[in-house]
Amino acid sequence: MVSVIITKQGTDIKQVSLDGHAGDAEAGQNIVCAAVSVLAINTFNSIERFTDDAFSVDAAEDGGHLVMTFPEPLSDKSKLLLDSMLLGLDEIQKQYGDEYISLQYKEV
Repeated sequence: MVSVIITKQGTDIKQVSLDGHAGDAEAGQNIVCAAVSVLAINTFNSIERFTDDAFSVDAAEDGGHLVMTFPEPLSDKSKLLLDSMLLGLDEIQKQYGDEYISLQYKEV
């Protein structure tokens, strides 16, 4: 299962953490993992390219772990990009079910 944890402080997103694999197909054929990865990586690349917001990334080479941490409050552009990613992740969870992807929110 892919575990997505969104850590918030009030209304600010402080961290996005993705861990695991969906396990719904063989490696390289896994549509849930591919969809989650594309959404997350595109969002992170967009924040880097289109905003001046600072962040750090921790990623495993096997693709089973990706964490993006935001030390400062985000711009409206980054918030919109992250909201779009979360909408996509929520739709994946609705379509494929909780056995493949878990989307959780945590307050700090």
